[in-house]
Amino acid sequence: MAVNVEIPELGESVTEAILVEWLKQDGDRVEVDESVCVIETDKADAELPATAAGVVTRVKAEGDTVQVGDTVATIDESGAGSPAAEEPSAEAAAEPDAGATASPPQEDGLSPAVRRLVTEHGLNPEEIQGSGKDGRLTKEDVENHLSSADGGAKAEEAPVAPPASAVPAVGGERREPMSRLRKRLATNLVTAQHTAAMLTTFNEVDMSAIFELRGNYKGAFAEKHGISLGLMSFFVRASVLALQEFENVNASIEDVDIVYHDYVNMGIAVSTPKGLVVPVLKNADQMSFATIESEIKRVALAGREGKLSIPDLSGGTFTITNGGVFGSMLSTPILNPPQTGILGMHSIQNRPVAVGDQVEVRPVMYLALTYDHRLVDGRDSVTWLVRVKELLEDPARMMLEV
Repeated sequence: MAVNVEIPELGESVTEAILVEWLKQDGDRVEVDESVCVIETDKADAELPATAAGVVTRVKAEGDTVQVGDTVATIDESGAGSPAAEEPSAEAAAEPDAGATASPPQEDGLSPAVRRLVTEHGLNPEEIQGSGKDGRLTKEDVENHLSSADGGAKAEEAPVAPPASAVPAVGGERREPMSRLRKRLATNLVTAQHTAAMLTTFNEVDMSAIFELRGNYKGAFAEKHGISLGLMSFFVRASVLALQEFENVNASIEDVDIVYHDYVNMGIAVSTPKGLVVPVLKNADQMSFATIESEIKRVALAGREGKLSIPDLSGGTFTITNGGVFGSMLSTPILNPPQTGILGMHSIQNRPVAVGDQVEVRPVMYLALTYDHRLVDGRDSVTWLVRVKELLEDPARMMLEV
């Protein structure tokens, strides 16, 4: 019996992908959940698992664009597999199966996606170290080579360069195709600007109480839970409690309907070498501080290593972005459609603050809430941000939920 390996649902607004690499060849045997191929969407790369145990027959070729629901391979559950599939005989090589739809092997051993990058940038594949099976070049190998200063220089060098003294002091330029992730990000940002009535409200937070709490319990927290107590978990928890009070800030608009969520899937914006991604902490309203810190660490590391899965990037109902890690003092973050709110964190600076009749120097952070004015009124947005401020300036309220 043959079982189809199909492209699954790829998350919000993602309908297609590119099959960038086959991990199994025709005739190879696979077990259930063993990876068959790698697909690339505009959000992340993902490995497609086998849905049954058996022998693989490829239907799509590397470099093909595939849609959700497309069959990329079939698995014969009655097949036993054959070593000859990896080392075909001379007779079999001379008479290939006319019915095979997968692309024939190329003399240079490069996949279509890798060959396209190599050709576009004028690279010599022999100068790039491959990390794939049997030293094979992967798309990531070529991208890493391009991102390095040495690799970029090699792609732009002329065959014979004149002496430096003879080169006029003029600027150069280089052209690179946008990645699918960058193109999708650009589309989403423009769409957000055109479809939402975005407005931003600001407030400031005295971080003294959080600093004191972390100073008192950071060591004990790390010893008990095996992870350090950072700042982000306080902002996630404060946002969750505020979102439970103001459900419209955690809602979304679909056509002419308002969709209210009785859960909080918190998106955390993460900067990666390939661009900005927003992994999602599912059911953050059910998480403890320790679980929040562990999940943030997991998705941030996976994002930087390019290992986020499609589910990791889907289903968010609200987003937090932290420009403060790069030194930003103030910004107006852009919504992540179809969400109606995003909280922007910023750099913490010591500032003079009036405390009673005295002026004291306190660590202060500016907060920004961008919201969709079609759904969230000014009163609710301001009150929501004030509620977050109150929770952060008195962390005991988060523990007692008051």
